[in-house]
Amino acid sequence: MAPESELKVAVIGLGYIGLPTAAVIARTGAMVLGVDVRQDVVDTVNSGKVHIEEIDLDGLVSGVVARGTLRASTRVEPSDVFLIAVPTPFNADHSPDIGYVLKATTTVATVLKAGDTVILESTSPVGTTEKLAEFLAQLRPDLKVPGHCAGTPDIAIAYCPERVLPGRIVVELIDNDRCIGGITARCSRKALQFYRRFVRGACVTTTARAAEMTKLVENAFRDVNIAFANELSVIAEGMGIDVWEVIRLANRHPRVNILSPGPGVGGHCIAVDPWFIVHGDPENARLIRTAREVNDGKTDYTIARAEALIDRAGGAPVACLGLAFKANIDDFRESPALKVAEHLAARYGKQIRIVEPYAAQLPPSLAETGAQLIDIDTAIDTCPVFVVLVDHEVFKSIPLSERGAKLVYDTRGIWPDQPSGDDEAPSLRLAG
Repeated sequence: MAPESELKVAVIGLGYIGLPTAAVIARTGAMVLGVDVRQDVVDTVNSGKVHIEEIDLDGLVSGVVARGTLRASTRVEPSDVFLIAVPTPFNADHSPDIGYVLKATTTVATVLKAGDTVILESTSPVGTTEKLAEFLAQLRPDLKVPGHCAGTPDIAIAYCPERVLPGRIVVELIDNDRCIGGITARCSRKALQFYRRFVRGACVTTTARAAEMTKLVENAFRDVNIAFANELSVIAEGMGIDVWEVIRLANRHPRVNILSPGPGVGGHCIAVDPWFIVHGDPENARLIRTAREVNDGKTDYTIARAEALIDRAGGAPVACLGLAFKANIDDFRESPALKVAEHLAARYGKQIRIVEPYAAQLPPSLAETGAQLIDIDTAIDTCPVFVVLVDHEVFKSIPLSERGAKLVYDTRGIWPDQPSGDDEAPSLRLAG
């Protein structure tokens, strides 16, 4: 592989993973081309700015663009390493859609040459990397593709999923361990050499299928544990018990660590990836499927409880606090908070106010209902009803003196001191 100053890397997809990854690689001195289908994204990056909210990313991108080690384009160019980081959504029946991966593969195939390395980072169902290799073999019969040729292949193909936390992406891209699965052992070693250029964490090699399954298992594990917390919150509410207190007390056990309930599960990973396992073996993935159904059902439960509170309040303005899928980020992908807000706005219209400090404007699905985007101070002054959907730090900072008289449905448990107000309110307030 070429020295760092001569290495050319193409990152296909400049989203929440692709752009930070491209910037981190560019910081090592490699010449990085970020490829995206959106011209506005390309223009933003080339101006040294970012189109997503992520800690330290703006300064990093600005620096590497200024130094000339990162630039963006809508067209791929010949490179030494191609890193694919495009979305892998699921269809209406929860079957995986790898169309973006195959489209990116088609793009890479047009400039691929002997000696290159192709790495898939997109979270994918088991077998996707093998399909990528098969597709490349069909598109480029002039190249010897691993798994589809005799002798030494001309190129290397591997799978290496990201495992980062929004809000810590730049740090964790470098510090976290990586699982690298090649089509062959030779492919794994070549991809390992590449990641060693910018990853301080351990880089462990395995097969492509094992690496794909590892990523899915990591997110399914989280989903199952969140489902336990969400199911517990519904049971506790039915019994008139404060679920937050129960969790705090249970977690004092040295071998118990119950997660926090909420209005569902969001994000492109935990809310999506377990379905890939279910699709791969629907007969045996019973617990994983049930966890997905519990977490999706918690969003419907939240909507019903919020409607009960709003109906009791008559026509009073209602502040829905948060739209993101987790605290302190601007990512709304698969967000249960957004789904709740959309449903409430569709039913109550202008009665609904949205407070989302990480949004400059409402998504079209909310704007067309008549709902308004307001700041938290306006909400405190004008809304007697609060529905807490995201635990942003700014919401946690509101003292009891500013919210004590309000009707509150706190799905995140951020205000344990919130008074109930009357005999009916506790069941609404304490639901997780």
